[in-house]
Order: sequence, then structure tokens, then C-alpha cells
Amino acid sequence: MGAPRKFDEETRARAVRLYLDRLRDHGESKLAARRHVGELLDVNPATIRNWFEAEERDSGSGAGSAANDEDAAAEATAAACRECRVAAGE
Repeated sequence: MGAPRKFDEETRARAVRLYLDRLRDHGESKLAARRHVGELLDVNPATIRNWFEAEERDSGSGAGSAANDEDAAAEATAAACRECRVAAGE
């Protein structure tokens, strides 16, 4: 039998949701977002990272899909800019 859980599932889900909201709305670094949410909920930032990573693993790319979509969009935009520069002869 494993150790008892210090935090319930609702707290874990709330922490992950607040972390993702903070990343999206404030554009902070991942560490700064985890620290902020950790202070709000009295949870260690590393614990929030572990919960986020576990949720990402459990749901495929579901939890971080917004962040992954933004990364993919930024990468596509950068590629399009490179193509335009090549076409313009820069």
C-alpha cells in the first residue's frame, strides 16, 4: 500500500488549471507560474510540475494541448517567415 495522499484530486486539478491559466494569460516562465500557484495553494512548485507532467502523460497531449498548439503555431509562423525571406532573396 502506498503512502496516503496529502492533496486530494480536486486540489491537484485546480493547481494544474491555475498553472496553465497563468502560463497562457501572463506569459510567465514555467517556473514563475509554478511558484505563483504554489504560493496561492501552499504547494511545492516541484509538486505542481509533477502533477502537470502526470496529467499530460495520462491524457496524452490533452492537458498541455493548448501550449503544444501555440508552440506548433509559432514554429509554423517562423517556417513561413523563413520561406518568405528565401523567396525574397534575403
